[in-house]
Amino acid sequence: MPGMPYDYRNVTVESVTSEADAALARADALVGLAVASADRPSFDATLKQLELAGAEIAIGYGRGAFMAHVHPDAAVRDAGQAAEEKINKWRVGIAFRDDVYRAVAAFAATPESQALTGERARLLEHWMRDFRRAGHELTPELRAELESLRNRLVELQTAFARNINESPDWIEVDRTGLDGLPESYVERLRAGEQPGTYRVSLEYPEFNPFMERATDRAHRERIFRKNFNQAAGLNRPLMAEALEIRRRIAELLGHPTWAHYAMEVKMAADPDRVESFYDQLVPPLEAAARDEIGEMARMHAESGAADALEVWDWHFYDTRQSMEHHGVDQNEVSEYLPLDPVLDGMFALTGDVFGLDYERVPEANAWHESVQLFRIKDRATGELIAHFYTDLFPREGKYTHAAAFPLVIAHRAADGSRVEPVSAIVANFTPPSASRPSLLTHGPHGEIETLFHEFGHILHMSLSQAEFTRFSGAETEWDFVEAPSQIMEHWVWQPEILSRFARHYQTGEPIPTELVERMAGSRYINVGIRATRQVFFGTMDMALHATADEPDMDAAIRDSWRVTQFPYPEDTFMLASFGHLMGGYDAGYYGYLWAEVIGDDMWGRFASEGIDSPAVGAAYRRAVLEPNGAMSGDDLVAGFLGRPASIDNYLQMRGMGATADVAG
Repeated sequence: MPGMPYDYRNVTVESVTSEADAALARADALVGLAVASADRPSFDATLKQLELAGAEIAIGYGRGAFMAHVHPDAAVRDAGQAAEEKINKWRVGIAFRDDVYRAVAAFAATPESQALTGERARLLEHWMRDFRRAGHELTPELRAELESLRNRLVELQTAFARNINESPDWIEVDRTGLDGLPESYVERLRAGEQPGTYRVSLEYPEFNPFMERATDRAHRERIFRKNFNQAAGLNRPLMAEALEIRRRIAELLGHPTWAHYAMEVKMAADPDRVESFYDQLVPPLEAAARDEIGEMARMHAESGAADALEVWDWHFYDTRQSMEHHGVDQNEVSEYLPLDPVLDGMFALTGDVFGLDYERVPEANAWHESVQLFRIKDRATGELIAHFYTDLFPREGKYTHAAAFPLVIAHRAADGSRVEPVSAIVANFTPPSASRPSLLTHGPHGEIETLFHEFGHILHMSLSQAEFTRFSGAETEWDFVEAPSQIMEHWVWQPEILSRFARHYQTGEPIPTELVERMAGSRYINVGIRATRQVFFGTMDMALHATADEPDMDAAIRDSWRVTQFPYPEDTFMLASFGHLMGGYDAGYYGYLWAEVIGDDMWGRFASEGIDSPAVGAAYRRAVLEPNGAMSGDDLVAGFLGRPASIDNYLQMRGMGATADVAG
């Protein structure tokens, strides 16, 4: 039918390759038109052609390279990885081309360019920045070195991700090693190699409950260490090489460090702003974590332990505290959160707040039988806005975390019509079993929170009204992009929202009001520990990237670990499986906490004017989701709040007071 997304049912190695190559050919033809305009440049003849080329590349990614992360056939995944590397190298290479630079520079010298405003002016500014960052002010020899280094980073990123996906690990335990875990968990496990044993893998639906519930502390330590050492032998040298390349790129372009180079295109703009951000937040977070760890250490000692509390203990005692102090048993809670009713509830809520209608598409034509396809329509006009897929359960070789992928990016076609976006949530939630449907976990970073978070990205991609792919989808500053998802997480903690759709999977009974209230009361339990963990990741990132000297990776991990206040887990190398720092969040991991502060601040308007207010939702859609990256993150926040972002709401929600200082 018209408007249906690509048919993924018959994807093959050959189709993945041909789709990527065809997209590259279409893009090159459009770039050729832009280059040919150098003698008579104009916006439509030059910049618009380059942006349409970017749209074609995105289609090639969605039909080809994306298969690297989701397809059940290993050979197809390999073809997808090759396609992804080829596409990413094209994206790197376009700004290095002299002919493209000459055409855009020629347009930048015209009176037409001087009259540009809004998104179009921003587009020209970004292209000229790209050329500067591609070294067009350098000698040809140094620019050739720079391009080679950038391409090598693409190769390292592809190999690093492949090594993680293809390095599954697990522990084997007998039935007593699963004490503390419910039978519904045990029945989902695969059999171990030895008779009577079970395999507990690093996949989230197995790893997380084990860390929270398993009473055997030695087993918790074993699987924690495997998780912190995943792909260590393969990925350590790749990370070391990437760090060296980044330092050389920064040196070539005259930046003191890679952090200075990377942050030039982010909200923070400079490492000093990030340092100031941490200076405001870390002291109250450390104080909270110190008290929380003290309480856990007391529980640990009372259990008869003679040694110190370790990092593989905190999830276990966090779960105990939630049960004993707040009366919240997550196993009980999950029975009220079957996946399909949760999805329906999320759609009903966001539909009312943002003026949307959702429809399941009966024939998904997807890459796996468990994948579902939905369409989004504007409620006021009935206009089709977007399609999105949900691929929510783990399987061998699949992407191991949770993310939203753009498959077609919203933009204006050559004739000015809107091209509807297509995107996909890829996650690893608790799968259904023979006796139960998929039941989502609650709690901080639980599966329902993750679902709402990733759906925030889907809405950001789907509702974009940006003219160009450059500013559409997830194309905002990298330290703002998580904010529209962080704000979504608040809804899963609101009693009046949960009570609308949380129903027992067997009886259909609504979740008890008192249980929902206890859940809400437990939201910020051990918030200091959770937040300092994010600070650890962010400060480690800065230790690796905000220095002109060769960093000691082990020292960077160890020194940054101190903020967590747990003993350091010796003989581990967690950087090997920390894909964020290899691809996208290098000198940018601070952005998670940064965006959480912004998301909390924007949520403050919902909290004061109505958490499900269509009026606030319409204002948020208009000010944040629709402009997308066509405005800076600071301007998006100011457009919705009428002021810059502040850390006040973040601290107040967590009971830590407030400050008037601006966070971002």
